[in-house]
Amino acid sequence: MKISIIPIGDELLIGQVTDTNSGWIARHIAPAGWEVTDVNVTGDNAEDIRRAIDLAFERSQVVITTGGLGPTKDDITKGVLRDYFGGEMITDPEVTDNINAIFARRGIAMNPLTAAQAIVPSSARIIQNRVGTAPIMWFERTDGRVLVAMPGVPFETETMMAEAVFPALLERFPSSEHIEHAVVMVTDHTESALAMRLSEIEEALPPHLHLAYLPKPGLIRLRIDGHHSDAEFIRSEVERVHSDIKTLLGDAVLTDRDLSPAQTLLEECRSREVTFATAESCTGGNIAHEITLIAGASDVMAGGVVSYSNEVKSRVLGVDPELIIAHGAVSIPVVRAMAEGVLKVTGARLSVATSGIAGPGGGTPEKPVGTVCICARLELPGIEPRELYETARFNGSRSRIIDSATTRALILAVKLLRSAE
Repeated sequence: MKISIIPIGDELLIGQVTDTNSGWIARHIAPAGWEVTDVNVTGDNAEDIRRAIDLAFERSQVVITTGGLGPTKDDITKGVLRDYFGGEMITDPEVTDNINAIFARRGIAMNPLTAAQAIVPSSARIIQNRVGTAPIMWFERTDGRVLVAMPGVPFETETMMAEAVFPALLERFPSSEHIEHAVVMVTDHTESALAMRLSEIEEALPPHLHLAYLPKPGLIRLRIDGHHSDAEFIRSEVERVHSDIKTLLGDAVLTDRDLSPAQTLLEECRSREVTFATAESCTGGNIAHEITLIAGASDVMAGGVVSYSNEVKSRVLGVDPELIIAHGAVSIPVVRAMAEGVLKVTGARLSVATSGIAGPGGGTPEKPVGTVCICARLELPGIEPRELYETARFNGSRSRIIDSATTRALILAVKLLRSAE
């Protein structure tokens, strides 16, 4: 089935807010064999919203709007939908109860603007928004086509799409097609090099299977998609190709599941009962941030030091100042000392350290912007300490260089931990 998405809001058009809802919705509906045919970002203008709905219904059985349902005057979507589908504005007592309950949990007083969110078109079927005050509205045309109006707050959209809206859509539009996906996260390859290596497998794929390459700096998410009416058949087909790719790529496979490098490292550390620490200069705590974003990180993450200055490198991590003078802060000897020092400071067993030039200034001919030295160090009882280190060259903006260095550091930590087996 085909779905059109209409994100609504002037803030989307002028770049103050980025539309993340559409991508999340597309990923969430894909396992049912559904696809997003178009995304039409629209401002808070009644005529533009009506035109976008008309166009969407020409292309899709289901239209999902996000945003424009707030309590302020610039949020006009509810009124536009009442005019479009007919009916009158009524106060829904269940929405009122839901809003009151949410405000009571938050310990704040209700105000008239928020109370007015319980006023909804009589032509809509209401789905209670258990995590927000804007109700979700389901409109159905006489030809069976459906529009679902959802809030624009990503947390609310994601939660209610997963819990209520998508199940209701599946019930209304049951799918006979079975979809299977498998993922291989691949390191140490460019996209073109990976495609060349997989050329024989890819050329032999039957029509019901497809490979998608989704590259990020330092990592390629290789997704195997299968579509067929026979669930058991397509499951076995996807598993077969998944296995063939893992066998062919060997150590270049970071994980055979849809996990980030941080998630992969956490699992590897947890399974070996190894604690982890970071010593970061150019990445500024981003490695620790990626780890601690994950629930349950506390049983692995010991701590970290953002040693941005040379003084902190020396005073906190114990890096010899003469080492910095001799080699420079951006050097393999310094990150090796940082990785060793943070293990002493935190008591962890595994560490990564980074020092580099994220830019846009500060580069030299010998160490241009994007130069990052990385070291992973492992100290386990009964064996000699082990290290993996390298000097990498990353391209792009400051944030891209930091993200690239973060990814590479996490990958080196995984590889080092696995090498100890």
